Amino acid sequence: MLIWGAEMNHKETKMERYRLENQTVQYGETVFAGSSLMEMFPINKLLKEHNDSSIIYNRGIGGFVSGELLEAIDVCILDLKPSKVFINIGTNDLSRESISIDSLMDHYDKIITQIENALPGVTTYLMAYYPVNYEAAAENLKACLRIRTNEKLRAANAQVEKLAQKHGQRYIDLNKNLTDEQGRLKAEYTIEGLHINEDGYRAIYDDIMAYVRE
Repeated sequence: MLIWGAEMNHKETKMERYRLENQTVQYGETVFAGSSLMEMFPINKLLKEHNDSSIIYNRGIGGFVSGELLEAIDVCILDLKPSKVFINIGTNDLSRESISIDSLMDHYDKIITQIENALPGVTTYLMAYYPVNYEAAAENLKACLRIRTNEKLRAANAQVEKLAQKHGQRYIDLNKNLTDEQGRLKAEYTIEGLHINEDGYRAIYDDIMAYVRE
C-alpha cells in the first residue's frame, strides 16, 4: 500500500507540474504522451545535442495505464493544442494479467477519439510497443516479463496498427534498431530488461524525428 501511495503521489506531482507548464506552451507543436517509456525519452536533451530547434513537449507519466491517460488527456495532450501527438501507452496494461488486450484497445480507441474530436486535423502517431529482454532482466522484474512477453507485445502491436487504420492515423514501428536477432530488446539498450537507456533512445532518435519533421 505504501508503494501504491508513493506511485500515486508521483503521478499527481507530475500532473500538477504539467498543468503549470501548459500555461506557457506554444500551441501547434509536438507532444509525446504515454507512460515511463515515453517519460524517460530524453528528447529535449537529444534535440540540443543535434542543434535542433524543434519544440517537443514530453508529457509522459511513469506508471500510467491506458485508463489513466484517458482520464488525464487534457493535461497530457489536449491543453497543449498540438499539431502532432506521439503516443506510447499500454505497456503497463500488458504487464497485468487482469487487463486484456481488448480492454486496453477500448481505452486507446477512446483516447484517439477524444483527441480527434478536440483537435480537428491533428496527426496522431501510435507507436509500436518496444520489445523486452527477459534474459537481461533484473530478478525482481522477471515475473512481470513472464506476463509482458514479446509475443504478447507483438499481438498488441497488431491491434494498435488496426486502431490507427480505423482512425486514419499513423502507426509507426521504431524497433528495428532496438531489436536483436532473437526479437528481444538489445541487452546494451536496456536498463533492466524492460526500460530503455539513453543509448537506446539515441538509436531511434533519427527515426522518430523523421516523423516529427513530416
